Amino acid sequence: MDSIANMIISIKNAGNAGKESILLPYTKLKEAIANVLLKEEYIKYVSKKKKLNNKMLEIGIIYADHKPKIQGVQRISKFSKRVYQKSSTIRPFKSDYGRVILSTNKGILTDKQAAKEKVGGEVLFKIW
Repeated sequence: MDSIANMIISIKNAGNAGKESILLPYTKLKEAIANVLLKEEYIKYVSKKKKLNNKMLEIGIIYADHKPKIQGVQRISKFSKRVYQKSSTIRPFKSDYGRVILSTNKGILTDKQAAKEKVGGEVLFKIW
């Protein structure tokens, strides 16, 4: 199962269902992605919790005018087909309203951060 796809779809679905937060199984990759989404103000907060001897990641959902901030997500790179992008080919997404999240050698970055630091990487997903 694709844990990144599961994470981003869970966040989107929780927002559509009107939930305040969600709990996900903890991994360092999920925490790094959540911290990038927090910095870009797609989610309200990120915190580690312990529930029945399992580490969990709690993510708060942001709403604007009673609508979730995250309107859509699209998983790009999958197990069956990895998609990579050079720093020179990174372009704004959805008139700079959406973000492309990349896994680079400098960590998990948005398209803007990757272009600024001139690094390319694996395109994980798009969010808007």
